[in-house]
Amino acid sequence: MNDPKSTLPPVAGSALDMIGRTPMLEVRNIDTGPCRLFLKLENQNPGGSIKDRVARSMIEAAEADGSLRPGGTIIEATAGNTGLGLAQVATLKGYKLILVVPDKMAREKILHLRAMGVDVRLTRSDVGKGHPEYYQDMAQTLAQSIPGAIYVNQFENPANPLAHETTTGPEILEQMDGDIDAVVVGVGSGGTLTGIGRFLAKASPKTRMVLADPVGSILCDYVATGTYGEAGSWIVEGIGEDFIPVNAQMDLVSKAYSISDRESVETARLLLRKEGILAGSSSGTLLAAALKWCREQTEPKRVVTLVCDTGSKYLTKMFNDFWLAAHGFDNRELHGDLRDLIAKRYADGGVIAIGPEDTLLTAYNRMRSSDISQLPVVDHGKLVGILDESDILAAVEGSDHDRAPRFKTPVSAAMTRALNTLQATQGVDVLPEVFDRDEVALVCDGEEFVGVITRVDLINHLRLGA
Repeated sequence: MNDPKSTLPPVAGSALDMIGRTPMLEVRNIDTGPCRLFLKLENQNPGGSIKDRVARSMIEAAEADGSLRPGGTIIEATAGNTGLGLAQVATLKGYKLILVVPDKMAREKILHLRAMGVDVRLTRSDVGKGHPEYYQDMAQTLAQSIPGAIYVNQFENPANPLAHETTTGPEILEQMDGDIDAVVVGVGSGGTLTGIGRFLAKASPKTRMVLADPVGSILCDYVATGTYGEAGSWIVEGIGEDFIPVNAQMDLVSKAYSISDRESVETARLLLRKEGILAGSSSGTLLAAALKWCREQTEPKRVVTLVCDTGSKYLTKMFNDFWLAAHGFDNRELHGDLRDLIAKRYADGGVIAIGPEDTLLTAYNRMRSSDISQLPVVDHGKLVGILDESDILAAVEGSDHDRAPRFKTPVSAAMTRALNTLQATQGVDVLPEVFDRDEVALVCDGEEFVGVITRVDLINHLRLGA
């Protein structure tokens, strides 16, 4: 019997020593056509993504050339995991890190960064390169204004693709016993494509590089035609671009697939159900493209793609059924009335509510934990009132000595009973009047409480219909 300890890695002296050497998994429970499909599990890096490799490479290159000195500041623009990778490395090396991120970045990633002490600056995701609030332009301007700061610029930094040329590519070839027909990658900064592609062009000339690109990105069109038009928008994080990054050697790509947000999300969720791998949105894009390539083949091939990061950073987004409904990914029936705007129905557990006999302390705790300022008060499915922060404050303010008992007051004693409700079958045109009164829309079906509609819900509805 083999000694299990003989295959275990040695004790690491730092989390930096745990970057790379990630495992490879064969897909066994999803239809891959005549091909065998393998996943390089980059979500197993200590920071949870493939960008740990790039972060270490770029920071160590800056140290080597003298541009980054002890006590210096690192500044970067990132729409994905590069920021988390930089935080992982910068924190351990003692550098200050400022990240400029678009406002579509997953909340979990931002919370993770701030937990590590990173200075996170949010900026607009609806503007393009050249605009002062575009995340890359803002980061460059910031770096120029801070003494001792460097702008990492993953999009042009040669240490980015070098990380994959010297580590990721060789690891893949070794794990695949030197036999790979295709590798499917995405392009954000271009480092993964260029680094792995350059290595395999020399070490395994038969291997084709295949691009997975979100619908809305210009890269797929560029591969097909050599030109591109105006970029659209997409929700997948970390890949897809509205320009050709300097680090993206696009002539390495032999074929490209344009993958919709819906297909990316559905494929990532399929990966979790069928293979037990919790992966992020870009991994769904890559897997969807890999499956298309595999199923198009007429003879067996060996194909590799990447699980770029962990899906634990997307639990409130693509793994949240209510978020899917808000983005129109749930295939629900549309009625042409207020029901279409209620992604979170009370009957399905989608509305944070309170009962009339619950205490004000319970209501306060529920508001705080859910980051909301008001609660519908529901009694056996019927809406009987609404409670907001001002109602609680009015009920508990006064002298200090008897404040604690006041928090035990039942919600029914403090709630507002006079309600303006709407019926679920009414049209969307009734909402502006409600919002003009600074109210949320409380929607019922007869006497049964259905849910709440806010301004954001209306905006989302209009966006989906545009």
